[in-house]
Amino acid sequence: MEDMLFYDRMQFAFTITFHYLFPQLTMGLSLMIVFFKWKFLRTKLEKHNDAAKFWMKIFALNFAMGVVTGIPMEFQFGTNWAKFSELTGGIIGQTLAMEGMFSFFLESSFLGLFLFGEKKLGHKLHFLTGFLVFLGSWASGFLIIATHSWMQNPVGYEILANGKFVLNNFSALFSNPWLWPSYLHNQAASLVTSSFVVAGIGALYLLNKKHLEFGKLFLKTGVIFGVVASILVAFPTGDLAAKNVVKYQPITFAAMEGIFETEKGGSEIILIGQPNMLEKKLDNKIAVPNILSFLTYQEWNAEIKGLNEFDEKNYPTNIPGLYYAYHIMVGLGTIFIALMLASIVQLFRKKLYDTKWILWALLFMIPFPYIANTTGWYTAELGRQPWLVYNLLRTSAGASPTVSSGNTLFTLLGFIGLYLLLGMLFLILVGKIINKGPQTTR
Repeated sequence: MEDMLFYDRMQFAFTITFHYLFPQLTMGLSLMIVFFKWKFLRTKLEKHNDAAKFWMKIFALNFAMGVVTGIPMEFQFGTNWAKFSELTGGIIGQTLAMEGMFSFFLESSFLGLFLFGEKKLGHKLHFLTGFLVFLGSWASGFLIIATHSWMQNPVGYEILANGKFVLNNFSALFSNPWLWPSYLHNQAASLVTSSFVVAGIGALYLLNKKHLEFGKLFLKTGVIFGVVASILVAFPTGDLAAKNVVKYQPITFAAMEGIFETEKGGSEIILIGQPNMLEKKLDNKIAVPNILSFLTYQEWNAEIKGLNEFDEKNYPTNIPGLYYAYHIMVGLGTIFIALMLASIVQLFRKKLYDTKWILWALLFMIPFPYIANTTGWYTAELGRQPWLVYNLLRTSAGASPTVSSGNTLFTLLGFIGLYLLLGMLFLILVGKIINKGPQTTR
């Protein structure tokens, strides 16, 4: 049973990790495409319209990959996690169905019109199609995170005699206190990814001395969006999301921060340290006293419960993984803010385009928002374990009893091979678009 559960979780973790590489770019990029098209309508400068169409090509490839890699995850609800689907389908099925019926079709329908309908529609209606693509992508994220938020903090439900969850308050799904901080944090993080990609490609063009006009436009736009998004990820959205964890999942917060023992007189914030699960402590830690108490409760001496206060059977099942995922996310987020602030300063000084170290740094940093977003999701998912529905349904009770570990491992290996090929094809196609550069209409 333990092997079966391990492979079930590994397969879902792999498929969702690979899948989310694509929506995290499309959600943020859709807003930036709308911005480029709006700038064209306002200024009548063709470079902005050309920029919108260039990035929509990359958006379309990401969208296609997101669709292809998203479908297998939904099948896993009926195969590896059939018991979970049987018990909670009356609730999570509603938001997932809404995501497919409304958001996905809105996004996919108007994506085609944006890509191929500019001449027929005219520029104002073309802008509207781009805006509806943006609306669909952000609505899709909202409904997915509404589902996720219910699993983290279940609301508006009752449990029948047969163990099934049913919804008795539909509006509670969308007024869940977990939902809005998580959603805004996620959307700001996706905008960080798109900002670094846009700025990084702009930096690439400037360093290679090709497509210079677009290189400057992409760099400037990416840096402006990036500095705002990088700060919003940390505050207020990240701060509000962390306070939700403190309030609703205090054991998760203790594990994230590496707090094994409750500290009297205020909790320190850990900068560096390695969890030692045998001795239940952090090895080689570097910490700043009382900061965590202040950040959490705005009181220097506030007490934060350690893991020693909770039943060990409810500990997150992978405390080191949770701790490192959280600290990687926070550490990278801090670097993003610092780099974007340095870039915006140089932009205002009119020296950004000639500051080589910043150009190289922005180019080098393109993969790291993907890592930060992935570790952010790992933090949320590892933190909820050992529960599928927090405090109500354990992960072990949601797995399908009839799917063997051998079958799951075999299909996992198949997914790895197939996704490796898809990933290589995607990189080749995107590389060709970037190398060719935006096509001007002048």
